[in-house]
Amino acid sequence: MHNKVIACIDDSQYAESVCDYAAWSAQRMDAPLSLVHVLDEPTQGRKQNLSGSIGFGSQEALLEELASLDEQRSKVAMEHGRLMLKAARERVEQNGVPEVETRQRHGELVSALAELETETRMLVVGKRGADTASAHGHIGSHLEQIIRTLHRPILIAQQSFEPPKAIMFAFDGSATTRKGVDMVAASPLFKGIPIHLVTVGADVDSNREQLDWAKNKLTEAGFETEATIIAGDPETVLEEYQHTHNIDLLIMGAYGHSRIRQLIVGSTTTHMISKTRISLMVLR
Repeated sequence: MHNKVIACIDDSQYAESVCDYAAWSAQRMDAPLSLVHVLDEPTQGRKQNLSGSIGFGSQEALLEELASLDEQRSKVAMEHGRLMLKAARERVEQNGVPEVETRQRHGELVSALAELETETRMLVVGKRGADTASAHGHIGSHLEQIIRTLHRPILIAQQSFEPPKAIMFAFDGSATTRKGVDMVAASPLFKGIPIHLVTVGADVDSNREQLDWAKNKLTEAGFETEATIIAGDPETVLEEYQHTHNIDLLIMGAYGHSRIRQLIVGSTTTHMISKTRISLMVLR
């Protein structure tokens, strides 16, 4: 059953914020919290092309030395991950979550998260990892692939955490954002936080009807809701509205506001992930 908040832990500058957002979310949703660190598959036993000037005996010795180094690196990486999870657990407990699960997984990050999808209610990740070449800092480099693969809400944390005081929902009337409105209305996660519904496009009857539906749905659920239709380029308009209204969390669909659906995620979503300075929840 998908009931857990899953938080990806690495050694990036976003790790503390990921812990804080995960703890805040788990408390508000009264959901179990699982901290996960994913290690790349060990490189032991990999085939090496050592042909050339060295002889067979030298090649055997070198292979043994490489295998020994790989084993040492694997042990160091595992201990590094264990210590990160321990620190993350302590931080989450200090934030008021008394019971938290910690797990270390082996394999490729996106595949590991996909295996956990059936138990995931929401995923929390950092905007970027520490080092795209390291086993501990690769969350950011895989972010778009995570969004494409997982069919769960994904909260992308910025470097610092503050409980959101105003939320903007980029609503385009798509099935994804309508489902997102239903989710927000039914979930305790954002209860009590004002929501700004923003549709980018022409102020025509079809857009107005969709927006009115979303506003009524959230208002009936007890949200203080403001609904606006704004013409213009989605990337520019959403950024301007965010700054003007002191928005500190943005909700949007993975493929929303795109004239052409890109290979991975919508162009506006990609832009907002890259450029926005606030945390962002992406819906699938």
